[in-house]
Amino acid sequence: MSESTAIVRLLSIPHLPVPAVVAAAGEGAREKFFEFFAAQIRNRNTRSAYVQAAHQFFGWCEDHRIELQQIRPLHVAAYIESKQRELSPPSIKQHLAGLRMLFNWMVVGQVIPTNPALFVKGPKFSRQTGITPILEPGQMRDLLDSIETTSLKGLRDRAAIAVMAYTFARVSAVVMLKREDYRFVGKRAQLRLEEKGGKEKLVWLHHEAEEYLDRYLENAGITDAKAPLFQSVDKLHRLTGQGIGRRDLLRAVKQRCARAGLPDTICNHTFRGTGITVFLQNGGSLEAAQDMANHADPRTTKLYDRRKDLATLSEIERRIAF
Repeated sequence: MSESTAIVRLLSIPHLPVPAVVAAAGEGAREKFFEFFAAQIRNRNTRSAYVQAAHQFFGWCEDHRIELQQIRPLHVAAYIESKQRELSPPSIKQHLAGLRMLFNWMVVGQVIPTNPALFVKGPKFSRQTGITPILEPGQMRDLLDSIETTSLKGLRDRAAIAVMAYTFARVSAVVMLKREDYRFVGKRAQLRLEEKGGKEKLVWLHHEAEEYLDRYLENAGITDAKAPLFQSVDKLHRLTGQGIGRRDLLRAVKQRCARAGLPDTICNHTFRGTGITVFLQNGGSLEAAQDMANHADPRTTKLYDRRKDLATLSEIERRIAF
């Protein structure tokens, strides 16, 4: 095993085999391929998406017998065109962004002379409102109340869902929480989140989320400050000492929603979106919501503002009758 491959494994990067098109270009190309994902992309979700995009593109090149040094803007454009039949515009834009960055790194490393993806345009796309399924306040209340509190797993699930909804935290930040990240300032509970881009954010806890978290921790007996706050459980519903992953938490969320009679489209991100939406509907300012959600751009927060949709629905119900 090469040193580069060993490092990549430590970083938990999926699809380790280097694409054949890159490998055929020599050790320098292989090295820069590994370097890009190891040194340039810190966010694991972004890294995973870009790895997938790179493998799909170079697989397409291999199918069309195009070598790395032969790749031109026309080839990238043809690939993007082919993807429009199977991927959404946002996914295509993400693919293109990943390829641009990867090729730019190869240019810097003198593997290729120019970036073939630099001036290739993606599909036009804009969104005025978010597509994340959002729960109404009553549905959110029903979900939390439906979770049994007689098992450690139930207490964990309820606490994790409440934290996502009341703090607007991304699921990636929630599953990375350590015991020491839950603390008190005076009598007020606070969480320290590691958010997107490695930014640390301190958030105050709503009293209900605090209550659910305290109940979970009392029963969990987690005392090690460095231990994961939300841990996976074994078949006997005992904590494993290992942090719960996003997929395992999603599976738990799906189970809880099914038992509460909620749509199977609900996902981890639903609770972040629900918290922001309800906050805005109840008079919270867009600026405060943006800060709490740790959005760099207020337009991103605006996607969660469903007040116009509710007003439109109210007008339809009131004014249209047959």
